[in-house]
Amino acid sequence: MQLIQQSLDIHAYLASSEAIDHWHPVVQETADTLWSSSGDAYSYAEAAFEFVRDTIPHSADSGDPRVAWRASDVLTTRNGICYAKSHALVALLRAQGIPAGLCYQRLTDDDGTNPVVHGLVAVRLPGGTRWSRLDPRGNKPGVDARFDLDQERLAFPVRPELGEVDYPELHATPHPAALKALQESADRPRLWRNLPTAL
Repeated sequence: MQLIQQSLDIHAYLASSEAIDHWHPVVQETADTLWSSSGDAYSYAEAAFEFVRDTIPHSADSGDPRVAWRASDVLTTRNGICYAKSHALVALLRAQGIPAGLCYQRLTDDDGTNPVVHGLVAVRLPGGTRWSRLDPRGNKPGVDARFDLDQERLAFPVRPELGEVDYPELHATPHPAALKALQESADRPRLWRNLPTAL
């Protein structure tokens, strides 16, 4: 998919923010540990993706009622939904100077009802010219997202016939609707009611 950068300045996709707090010690320590076992940008990006995908359960799968939204909190609590896990992966990538951004899909149930916005990450390795989407949501039966910079291996390929959409915008910071849902939800049941249905 051809992504459209929200900001033309690549440095926007390396910046820190309240949600993408890659200056935080827990993000830095995690990034340093992952880098020491990888050694180059491609291997590090893959290791960071697999770390977030596999060691931080999606709270819908684990039943964890807590709502994390800062990258550092996601890494500390080992908990989060797709938006939060995306914040963590973007922070880990940016911590090692790898441009990364946030992108989104609109997904539905199999009958086209209950739309919800799903969060993804896009990465561009240093020296590269192409963004690649990744889905760190976490695998489960029927979901098999992989690290692949050439061919997308997302958790949920969209089904246009059901009204599902790949949003082409690549955001340097979390979309306000996604961030608001996280910040204004005291627990996961309330978060489920607050999730945006479209962007």
